[in-house]
Amino acid sequence: MPNLLMNPTRARLLDILMQMGLQISVTQLDQVNGEMVGSLQVEGAKLKGATIAGADSAALIDEIPVLAAIAPFSERGIEVRDAKELRVKESDRITSIVTNLRKMGVEVEEREDGVKIPGGQTLHGTELDSFGDHRIAMAFAVAALRAEGETLIQGAESASISYPAFFETLQELVIR
Repeated sequence: MPNLLMNPTRARLLDILMQMGLQISVTQLDQVNGEMVGSLQVEGAKLKGATIAGADSAALIDEIPVLAAIAPFSERGIEVRDAKELRVKESDRITSIVTNLRKMGVEVEEREDGVKIPGGQTLHGTELDSFGDHRIAMAFAVAALRAEGETLIQGAESASISYPAFFETLQELVIR
């Protein structure tokens, strides 16, 4: 995957994914317009699970939706704590995550400051809501890749707020 922004928040996401079991190598690192940009080589693996709390919750606040969306596929799941800020984003992201995961047949526990999602679950396709939130739209597009059956995300176009080419990029990655 070329030309990825490698700021400290993104790098922390990579750290978490590696702790979960993904094999990620930075194959190129450059500075472009004052930002670190890199290329990655990623090898799939069985994901173990993770707990995100404290400083990691703050550092990964925008990445928590996609981590939650992959949690059911991991062995131990993901627990998110200390992330009450998710309640006041473009949507109440905790409720948005929980609502969509439950629609996909996932056992999930909603908490005031986070969520607990056990691993080893199977998702089924269904109609979901982006809640007008770009990060929810993108996270559940990723979850839908491994769901059994078709998934339709109402308001998926909201992904263009932060990543206009998101669905094209996702399609390219799926084809590889």
